[in-house]
Amino acid sequence: MQGVFGNPLAEPGVIGISSGAAVGAVGAIALRLTFLGNWTVTACAFAGGLVTVAVVYAMSRSGGRTEVVTLILTGIAVTAFAGALIGLFIFFADNAQISQITFWQLGSLAQATWPKVLAVLPCALTGLLAAPFHARRLDLLALGERPARHLGVDVEQLRIALILVVALLTAAAVAVSGIVTFVGLVVPHVLRMVNGPGHRFLVPGSALGGAVALTAGDLAARTVAAPAELP
Repeated sequence: MQGVFGNPLAEPGVIGISSGAAVGAVGAIALRLTFLGNWTVTACAFAGGLVTVAVVYAMSRSGGRTEVVTLILTGIAVTAFAGALIGLFIFFADNAQISQITFWQLGSLAQATWPKVLAVLPCALTGLLAAPFHARRLDLLALGERPARHLGVDVEQLRIALILVVALLTAAAVAVSGIVTFVGLVVPHVLRMVNGPGHRFLVPGSALGGAVALTAGDLAARTVAAPAELP
């Protein structure tokens, strides 16, 4: 996302993936949906994330192109609208549902199980395998859109492909663990300080580094205030 937008503050939440997934999950909890049993909240979160990305992208297109600024502004607007929807669901929820919604919004691996991992594994693997193939073009895009086009990069096609990759990865992750925002923003910057801005290292490195950071955070949450668990 930082490479696509050329913005060091970019992360999946910029175009509303996380907030869209949150709307899906919170809506399923508040409305007591159970059409898929224990998988209902997970499925609704995944669908909400993908639908939100589709809406943001469709609203951002003009003349067959999508400008970065328009995409970001649309994402911010949709994220704000999603926040309002979440607030509305919370208003109508009872105390038990509010507790469930709050813990889900804070993000947690407490409910992680192998069946849930296997359920989102196809989407996660697709994203993880596809992302590194775009590393060289991301390096060229770092020079700016116009130079990248002169060097043969189809910027619009690259943007569509990578937004789809990010949507698959983020919606899959949020559907299982809730929203954990710090990973996507902080980890790439730490890796840049270690090994520079080259995306051939940065993309797979961020996947591994993010996993390590999240596991460490979860380990701390489970042990710092034991036997309680910090959300």
